[in-house]
Amino acid sequence: MINEMTVSDAIKYRRSVRVFSNKNIDTEKVKKCLHNAILAPNSSNLQLWEFIHVNDEKVIKKLTKACFNQNAAKTAKQLVVIVVRKDLWKKRANWNIQVISNQSKINQISEKRLKQAHVYYKKIIPILYYDFLGIFGLIKSLIFQIIGLFRPTMRQVTSSDIRIVAHKSAGLAAQNFMISMAAIGYDTCPMEGSDTLKVKKILNLSKKSEINMVIGCGIRTKEGIYGDQLRVPFNEVYTYI
Repeated sequence: MINEMTVSDAIKYRRSVRVFSNKNIDTEKVKKCLHNAILAPNSSNLQLWEFIHVNDEKVIKKLTKACFNQNAAKTAKQLVVIVVRKDLWKKRANWNIQVISNQSKINQISEKRLKQAHVYYKKIIPILYYDFLGIFGLIKSLIFQIIGLFRPTMRQVTSSDIRIVAHKSAGLAAQNFMISMAAIGYDTCPMEGSDTLKVKKILNLSKKSEINMVIGCGIRTKEGIYGDQLRVPFNEVYTYI
């Protein structure tokens, strides 16, 4: 059993492994890494995500076909599907209010913080997330653009904008998961390429759910890493002001 790596070492160790070995991986360890996934930062703490942990060989075979028979799926010992649930915004907003209210009752937070939470989750979040056939989103966008002529304001308020926000949060959770896997010597490969409708049908997911990515999990092989990790020079992407 290896010692868990530091964060920096795990980040350097992590590679997108396209071919996994025949070695099995511990389901409970993978599950523990998914516990770390839900600790990721996310927009408004709405946590609009779900994680489907697949260990059933028959289901993996079906998902492999839906992932276009990529080697990272075909040779994976387990799969993790990152699912976005933007449709759960109201349920998660109410959950936040309930949790914060309970904290207030035992004096863990102030009355002021409680009032702020109620305003945020009962008024601001509905304004941002509610939409009807994209129409309300366009109206919101126009209103916010006008407000922006006079003061700084949020401008990304259409249904598509909020969808992107939810996917960004899910991506942060996926990164938490993959770094956690690397820290214990397990390997992953995030796959965006898939027939998402088939993935949803195979897993019997809600029609309103969206697939963020499918992650192959296992132990790396030499041929599973396609060369050196190529990155644009740091100075080309870094600006210090």
